[in-house]
Amino acid sequence: MKTNPYLIDFYNNYDEDSRLALKSGSVEFLTTMRYIEKYINLSARVLEIGAGTGRYSHALARWGYAVDAVELVEHNIEVFRKNTLSTENITITQGNALDLSAFPDNEYDITLLLGPLYHLYSKEDKRQALGEAIRVTKPGGCIFAAYVISDGCLLDEGFRRGNINVAEYIEKGLIDAETFAAKSEPKDLFELVRKEDIDDLMSVFPTARLHYVAADGCALFMREVIDEMDDDTFELYLKYHFAVCERVDLAGITSHALDIFKK
Repeated sequence: MKTNPYLIDFYNNYDEDSRLALKSGSVEFLTTMRYIEKYINLSARVLEIGAGTGRYSHALARWGYAVDAVELVEHNIEVFRKNTLSTENITITQGNALDLSAFPDNEYDITLLLGPLYHLYSKEDKRQALGEAIRVTKPGGCIFAAYVISDGCLLDEGFRRGNINVAEYIEKGLIDAETFAAKSEPKDLFELVRKEDIDDLMSVFPTARLHYVAADGCALFMREVIDEMDDDTFELYLKYHFAVCERVDLAGITSHALDIFKK
């Protein structure tokens, strides 16, 4: 099973915890945790696949849940272990989302797949990771799968910030000139999708969708404004975001989406 060298290099040098600590970056985290809290119960066992440095795993362990975590990148595992408190009921294992053979069937109440689908580029690999997450989840349990959404990234990183040269990407065939759908390769690091791609991926699985959520909505387009908000204004913004994050007409206007489904 090949490991993407671009991915390892990126996470060896990227400070994910600092991004999530900003008000704008925390919207995705707070939204995801809000939905996890909706479905988790006191005796729940949690598996996080692609746990990174453990922001979600540690938060849930500190709430008193038993958490097992799987992470590919050694650097992230080192940070994860440094951040672990003695009171946490938590494990961390090096592994790949495409092969969870070390974990038994029907074991977990909540399974989190909040990063691996960002970095899988073929339908076969995405379905393999989703299938493994579903396999290890108990019947009736919930799986949370996160995606990077192409329109949000195009608006923010392309038209808003200029980190992506949209015209050049069209010339290279990385963005469709008519539909503006994106095509990604391992060197691009992030696989950019739309909801219709996610619907197609999920069409082969015996699952029921509970929620499809614009996890950060407009937060990254507005990051400078949101980061400067005082706490009361930010709380009001979050209340607005939570009220609209499942609206169908706004589903594509986000940088990250969260697909929540039941086995």
